[in-house]
Amino acid sequence: MILSLPSKSQVSKVVPKNAFDDYTNTKQKRKFIDIVNRLTWINKLSFDTVNLKGKDVKEIQVFQLELKQQEGFNELLQIIDKVIPYHIIFCVLYKEKVLFSASQKHLNPINENQAVTDWTFSSDWEDVESNLVKVNLEKSLDFVFYDFCKQLIGDHAKGTNLFDLISYDKSVKELNKSITALETSISKAKQFNKKVELNIELQEKLTFLKILMS
Repeated sequence: MILSLPSKSQVSKVVPKNAFDDYTNTKQKRKFIDIVNRLTWINKLSFDTVNLKGKDVKEIQVFQLELKQQEGFNELLQIIDKVIPYHIIFCVLYKEKVLFSASQKHLNPINENQAVTDWTFSSDWEDVESNLVKVNLEKSLDFVFYDFCKQLIGDHAKGTNLFDLISYDKSVKELNKSITALETSISKAKQFNKKVELNIELQEKLTFLKILMS
């Protein structure tokens, strides 16, 4: 197993690809068939299985998604997250690579059988053998999920709770998006003065990003 978890928490149940048919359109159903090789419910982390309780996080489900291709799976994770009201840790596998994803979510006030995703944390693709991400079963399920999400951001992550982490991760991602857009604009700008103006703005954002991540 990629994540070393207690045997008592093991489920190891293959989930049929058509299990989500009631929540998907024709195109999404096709994606499950074309992209997913196998979806397995690996572990259930709860008071009964790991002797930890949580205030906001009642249970954490661990799913392993084995892919036929490396792209296009994010929409499928969103569908699964929507259908299953519990917090989920996804281990996404493609050949010898692994990517982890986990979302903070809340129950839909109109339909309590579905969840609404507030924010998704995800790691970069890493070699399975060199993966350092782990589930630390300490304190409470709230801490376990917070700690896991913090690892997905990286060593620079800041925040003493999950909502601080969301705010921080949003800021970093928005800055990176803005930096990429500026770099594109600079490469396309033809007037020297415009290039200078954009470069000044770019350097300011790069400095702010460096401070944010230090």
